[in-house]
Parts: sequence; structure tokens; C-alpha cells
Amino acid sequence: MKPDNKQSQKMAAAISAVFGYIRSEEDAAAALAMSMAEPVAESAIEPSKPVAPVKLWGISGRQDMMSMRNLMQLRTFQGSKLR
Repeated sequence: MKPDNKQSQKMAAAISAVFGYIRSEEDAAAALAMSMAEPVAESAIEPSKPVAPVKLWGISGRQDMMSMRNLMQLRTFQGSKLR
């Protein structure tokens, strides 16, 4: 049983709105953190430990696992009116 086109458009719009809201909140938090940081002269910066690199493959793998779990959950409630 396929959802009708209008319902899928509404679902896509809702998901897009949620992602947009989350993105704007993250951007606002980052801007606030940057504005509260005190400017420091470059000569006053002490060398510190190197920052750990971002592990993109790990992030991608976790995102893929979450996506697969979400798809399995949606399949579990396929005939339900919960969606």
C-alpha cells in the first residue's frame, strides 16, 4: 500500500521544516559561542595538543545505522494509523 502523493508531500514538507529548525538552532548556538569568545592576540596563544580529527567514516556509519533503524521501525508500523 503506497501513500498518496499529497501525503508524501506533506511528510516531506514536515521533515524539511524540522531539519531547517534544527539547522537554525545550531547556527544560532554557534554564533552565540563565537560572539562570547574573547579575542586573544596570536602571540598569547600557547601551543596545545592537536585537536582530534573528525572521523567522517564513523559519523557516516552511525548515521546509516540510525537511518536503517528508522526504516525498520516504519516497516513495523506499516499497517498502523500511527504514522
